[in-house]
Parts: sequence; structure tokens; C-alpha cells
Amino acid sequence: MNRRHLLLAALAAPAAAQTPPPTLTGIAGPSDPGETIDLWPAGAPGAPMVALAETVNERSTDPKLPDRAIFGISRPRLVVFRPARPNGAAMLITPGGGYRWVVVDKEGYEMGRWLAARGITAFVLFYRLPGEGWASGPDVALADAQRAMRLIRHRAADFGVDPTRVGAMGFSAGGHVCADLAARFAVTTYAAIDDADQRSARPMTAAPIYPVVSMAPPHAHPGSRSLLIADTPALEAAHSPHRNIPADAPPHFLVHAEDDAVVPVSNTLLLAAALRARNIAIETHIFTEGGHGFGLRRVAGKPAAIWPLLWHSWAASMGMFEA
Repeated sequence: MNRRHLLLAALAAPAAAQTPPPTLTGIAGPSDPGETIDLWPAGAPGAPMVALAETVNERSTDPKLPDRAIFGISRPRLVVFRPARPNGAAMLITPGGGYRWVVVDKEGYEMGRWLAARGITAFVLFYRLPGEGWASGPDVALADAQRAMRLIRHRAADFGVDPTRVGAMGFSAGGHVCADLAARFAVTTYAAIDDADQRSARPMTAAPIYPVVSMAPPHAHPGSRSLLIADTPALEAAHSPHRNIPADAPPHFLVHAEDDAVVPVSNTLLLAAALRARNIAIETHIFTEGGHGFGLRRVAGKPAAIWPLLWHSWAASMGMFEA
């Protein structure tokens, strides 16, 4: 498909709203997207014995700068940000939240809008949380990410997307989801349910941003480790992406701050070293200042504020789109 055909297909496609995007009061914000894709038509597999109640916490006191966090996600879904003029590229975004919840705004919607403004169709994933009783346990978020990648490719024509140019980006614990997807995209985490599952779950590129990577002390983020593997040493290797890099892992773009007091910068350094050992293309940016969870909003006026443009230039060099 050429760019003109991709654009026409995207503009002609109808919205496919299913489970609505999560809101705090039942009323969406004025700039919230309304289009979603449910991952599992017949319901997510391996549901907990006790039904979950999806809950949204607003952590911001500034109504103009929301900071919503969600837990109890029983209907995982993609929230879609369509660009006015799609360039054929797409990104799956996995927000952070320490596997305690999924952060909506600063590591999801804000990045979705930024990407869409540059012609990239963005899909923000609200994934299931491993500490909430799902049968697949520590693989539950990976299963949602795999299914999401396959659905994006399966429905690529609906969005003006080239199925060969779909990447992944994640933040903090969502960076772990992203890195885990890039390392274990071919691992079977669920039984196939439809034709979409014949598609590859391998992202074209991966961008784990200040990611949780290691599940082993002293590098592990304690909260993520506890919720993901219940502090079980026998599960550390299987759920530490840097210990599972395949020969065909995608190119990686890595960002971290030296002064991150939540997820040590050693997580990114371990991942970079493991990728380099497998001869996987990487670009790594370590900033002196930035702390943790900066996303787009917390780096204004700091050198780390350049990271999205650095990613954009790198992704263009990888052939995802024209610079």
C-alpha cells in the first residue's frame, strides 16, 4: 500500500468503539479519544474468581493537567489516537504504574497525542495487572501486548497503517511490558482465538523508556517485582527481559536518567549490554537529570526534554517513517 492508499483507508474507516475509554466520573475529558478496540471479544482468558471493578484514581489537583491511574482492568483494550494525515506507522504504547495500576495521562494519552500530531497512529494499551488474580499470572500483561500487536496488524487497513511498521513504546513498568514483548514476542502466552492470532507480535522497533527490566535484587523495582513474580527467585530469569533476548529481537531505543530514584538506571544498562551481546541495534540516551516518570511533562527546561525528538529521528532512521 502506498501512502495515498493508507490515508484514504484511514479516513474512510468507521470508528470501532467498544468498551469506552476509562473515565473518572463517567464523563470523558474534552480531548479524550473515544475509539477503542477490545482485545478479547469473548472476554479475557483466565479471569479471577472474584470479579474486578475497574477503578480510576485522579492523582492530580490541577484539572488542566490530569493524572489518572486505573486498576481492576477486566476488559483490556486499546485506545486509539488517529492522526489527521497518517504516515503509515503505528506505535503500541504501554503506560507505567508499577504493575499496581496503569497510568492514563502522562505516559499514555499525552504520548498518543504527540505521536498522532506527527502522523503516527497511536494505540494506548490498558493491560491486565498480574497481581489481580489472572490465571496467566506474570504473563498476563505480555499476553495483552502480544494480542494488541496482532490486532493492530490484522486491522491495519482500517487505520491507514502499514503492518510492517508497527513499533512499541513503554514507560517504567510499561517499559517492562515493552521490553518483555520485544524479547518474548514468539512465546505462547494464550491459545489462539481468531485469524488475528496468525499475525506476528514482534514490534518493528522497541522503545522502553526508564524501564523496569531486572526482577533480581539489587536492580529490581521492589513494587513491580512483588506484584509480577511475588518475590519468587525461581521466576526472576524468565521475567527479566535482558536475560531472554532472542537473535531476532527488534532494534531498541533506550532512555533513562542517572538520578532515577525509583527504577535504577542499571536496568537500562543491563538491557543495553544484553542487546549489544546479541548484536541487536540499539540507541541509548542516559541523562544526568530527569528523575523517574518524566514522560513529556516533567522534563521541561531540562536536557532530557529532547528525548521524544531523539526517538523520532532514530525511528525514521530505522525506516518507520520519513523524517
